[in-house]
Amino acid sequence: MVDYHAANQSYQYGPSSGGNGAGGGGSMGDYMAQEDDWDRDLLLDPAWEKQQRKTFTAWCNSHLRKAGTQIENIDEDFRDGLKLMLLLEVISGERLPKPERGKMRVHKINNVNKALDFIASKGVKLVSIGAEETSAKEGLLLWCQRKTAPYKNVNVQNFHISWKDGLAFNALIHRHRPELIEYDKLRKDDPVTNLNNAFEVAEKYLDIPKMLDAEDIVNTARPDEKAIMTYVSSFYHAFSGAQKAETAANRICKVLAVNQENEHLMEDYERLASDLLEWIRRTIPWLEDRVPQKTMQEMQQKLEDFRDYRRVHKPPKVQEKCQLEINFNTLQTKLRLSNRPAFMPSEGRMVSDINNGWQHLEQAEKGYEEWLLNEIRRLERLDHLAEKFRQKASIHEAWTDGKEAMLKHRDYETATLSDIKALIRKHEAFESDLAAHQDRVEQIAAIAQELNELDYYDSHNVNTRCQKICDQWDALGSLTHSRREALEKTEKQLETIDQLHLEYAKRAAPFNNWMESAMEDLQDMFIVHTIEEIEGLISAHDQFKSTLPDADREREAILAIHKEAQRIAESNHIKLSGSNPYTTVTPQIINSKWEKVQQLVPKRDHALLEEQSKQQSNEHLRRQFASQANVVGPWIQTKMEEIGRISIEMNGTLEDQLNHLKRYERSIVDYKPNLDLLEQQHQLIQEALIFDNKHTNYTMEHIRVGWEQLLTTIARTINEVENQILTRDAKGISQEQMQEFRASFNHFDKDHGGALGPEEFKACLISLGYDVENDRQGDAEFNRIMSVVDPNHSGLVTFQAFIDFMSRETTDTDTADQVIASFKVLAGDKNFIPAEELRRELPPDQAEYCIARMAPYQGPDAVPGALDYKSFSTALYGESDL
Repeated sequence: MVDYHAANQSYQYGPSSGGNGAGGGGSMGDYMAQEDDWDRDLLLDPAWEKQQRKTFTAWCNSHLRKAGTQIENIDEDFRDGLKLMLLLEVISGERLPKPERGKMRVHKINNVNKALDFIASKGVKLVSIGAEETSAKEGLLLWCQRKTAPYKNVNVQNFHISWKDGLAFNALIHRHRPELIEYDKLRKDDPVTNLNNAFEVAEKYLDIPKMLDAEDIVNTARPDEKAIMTYVSSFYHAFSGAQKAETAANRICKVLAVNQENEHLMEDYERLASDLLEWIRRTIPWLEDRVPQKTMQEMQQKLEDFRDYRRVHKPPKVQEKCQLEINFNTLQTKLRLSNRPAFMPSEGRMVSDINNGWQHLEQAEKGYEEWLLNEIRRLERLDHLAEKFRQKASIHEAWTDGKEAMLKHRDYETATLSDIKALIRKHEAFESDLAAHQDRVEQIAAIAQELNELDYYDSHNVNTRCQKICDQWDALGSLTHSRREALEKTEKQLETIDQLHLEYAKRAAPFNNWMESAMEDLQDMFIVHTIEEIEGLISAHDQFKSTLPDADREREAILAIHKEAQRIAESNHIKLSGSNPYTTVTPQIINSKWEKVQQLVPKRDHALLEEQSKQQSNEHLRRQFASQANVVGPWIQTKMEEIGRISIEMNGTLEDQLNHLKRYERSIVDYKPNLDLLEQQHQLIQEALIFDNKHTNYTMEHIRVGWEQLLTTIARTINEVENQILTRDAKGISQEQMQEFRASFNHFDKDHGGALGPEEFKACLISLGYDVENDRQGDAEFNRIMSVVDPNHSGLVTFQAFIDFMSRETTDTDTADQVIASFKVLAGDKNFIPAEELRRELPPDQAEYCIARMAPYQGPDAVPGALDYKSFSTALYGESDL
């Protein structure tokens, strides 16, 4: 038989049936074996054939009466093909070829063939049920289960036995038109009354023809499935109409309220954006200032100011920027949901402008702290070098004091031969001493050069002093050379020499120089940054102390030379002048300096131990900071990952999700004391001038950035859920609808892949009450829907695309034409509206809002006080200053 049912999918008569039922957790698979036996029996049952004819006749008449005719007997009335062709024209909405009006058998056969050719041209199958029909049947069954679920004694599992008691038919009518059925008075044990009641009400009030007989259904062990499906599909079509729109006044109130709220949000955004940009403009020049200070105290104050900026001034601005982005996104969401044009901030106050300004701020901030610390290191190094320069210069100047006068003295002109010889030896000793001081002069010049290269603020005085030392050194060299030439002229006159004094002078001079160098080293300032460096200095000092016994033996040997000279002079009755003619380094000087060295050694020990204790304290600070940072850093990273999982795996209602995220945000804020503790430890580290920490990879800047990103991420995630709630509420979608959409989608997502194929999606739409028939109009409607949910033609429909489509299709979106139509209702079909009419129909604040913004009506039918509501409505949805 021909496929005659025009529903969302085609239900066809044929010898076999396939597919599974859906809904309520039931499955049609349990009936398959029994259904095959029933189908074979029914083909031979006259009662079944009678029922088929009756149902099909009623269905045909439900369409033919649109053309003002009907049939009584299928075999006779369709024999000539005329009414069959008329039926196909009514169903398809198309014109068939002109029928032949002759009475001969060939004319009738030709008409029937024209009808069959038309059916074949539309790709309609005349027998069997395929995958598409199974999906349609499943969708219709799920629709019946959802609609009858609240009714007692109704459990729709199929299209035969579940309908025998008539309660399911009455439940369908009562669900949609409760005033037509007194459902509570129906009894399950009176199926005939129930069925007749449903059939009569459907025919009288719903314009659904009576296709079935109550007695046939009750007296049949298994009512005909296709007849029931055909009749039930009539109810499906009867109840698939859309709800009427809201009243004109309510629509206008809603539109105006949305517009007023949006204007307030725009003003708040402009104000906040202006304040934040002004702060950024003020702060950037300060961060870009790289003018170094002259002293450590001044640079440390700049570092303290920067710490105050990062801890006190910047964090509130980070929050302001985040809140500004949230407000902007919320405003754009509200505008989009209310079908308003997107908000365009004033020039220079776009989100991109703020982000660009913020990026410039962070670029200026980046490296500022590093620059400060490097500058402090530089000044510390400069102070150390300057002090070292002053010490070495003072020592050298003390040594050169009087040397020029000594070299210029012409004492050799009146001296004896022995005195001359003594003067020559003394001069040789001086030259040795002069050569020993060459290194110190070179060191002084090198330090001065390094101070110049490091841009030391007092370089002028350093250079002046260094130049004076160098000039004096050159003069000493020249004078030394001149004196030696003068002494060598009289060298021939020298006959004797005191070898012991000479030996004393030669050994005393380097030993004296060694003691001076030792004293200089023992008093030398040192600066270290690690425990390893101080331990290296202690090791070097211990090595120096190990050389003191040898030095003491050398001292005793030098003193023994002096004593031997004294002994020889006394034994030979030689009168000495009281001092060694070859050197000014007397035994008293050697002993005095040796005693000074002995005194400086324990002081150096004490200074090194103090520095070791300081470095141990610094190491403790490093470990203390690292211990806390190695906990806080991973905690922040873990929370960031958890937020990512929460945003993907959200369960429960949107409000539950929002509450969960806010509790999660509070737990994050409660962790702030750990950051404060870390800031305190970091301040102690910076005050101790600790510049590195090998015990952790986390710096305070890393922790701060991570914390700011964590706060920003949780705030944005909360905002996304709030916008989903806003979308749901703005579109009027209830939580039950959201759950129903999810349940329907999951039901047809057989492979749990998160997407539906076209046929699965069509069945899902049928279960939700959409009319997508297998005819030209139904196919066009389904293709339109697929182009919306699958614009890339991937052949799959995701749940997000499905929800977006359902939210658009199931809610009432305002348009300018709808608002104009609403105003026209209030204006009594006039092209203008008086102010008193607005005050009478709308709330006072919204009436005054309209009056203040509506332009005077300029049409030919204008009256005094007439307002132009059309231009006002159009402005609400376009570019406007409203």
